[in-house]
Amino acid sequence: MIDWFFIGLAVALGGGEGSASGSDAAQAGANEAAPSAGFEAEDQTPSGKFTTAAEIRPIIEATRGNWVAVREYDGQDLLYLTHLLSWRCGMHQVSVAVNGGAMEIWDMPVCQTKTAAPNAFPDGAVIYKSFGLGEIESIAVEILYDDLGTAEGLFGRKEVLMP
Repeated sequence: MIDWFFIGLAVALGGGEGSASGSDAAQAGANEAAPSAGFEAEDQTPSGKFTTAAEIRPIIEATRGNWVAVREYDGQDLLYLTHLLSWRCGMHQVSVAVNGGAMEIWDMPVCQTKTAAPNAFPDGAVIYKSFGLGEIESIAVEILYDDLGTAEGLFGRKEVLMP
């Protein structure tokens, strides 16, 4: 239900590039990039099911602060990408780096395009990864949309730590 709020907000704001503030805030997004090896731009005809970059980009930009979350649980740091994965059908890939390390491509479940809810998580979907307790200090994210546009964000632990 809250997703409809964010959709309305994104539409009202025109889906712009958002703004960054603070040293750990997300960096500029929706940049046009040179075509990435192995990917081609996909048709951006709106599907009504949020399966194209044209449909999801305004939502992703308006909800930039929700891209990632860190949870301390059972003696571990859990890094969640649930929000981004919920809108994955308009993306080719999402890459993540922890603490300035190398970017790693996050495995995303296949979109369920033949269903009423193509972005629904199938059984066994990986929505988080485990790290040592207190290990995660910063998270960098790179999104490659299915129109070959990109977005990037950098988040500090305090910004995304769940209570």
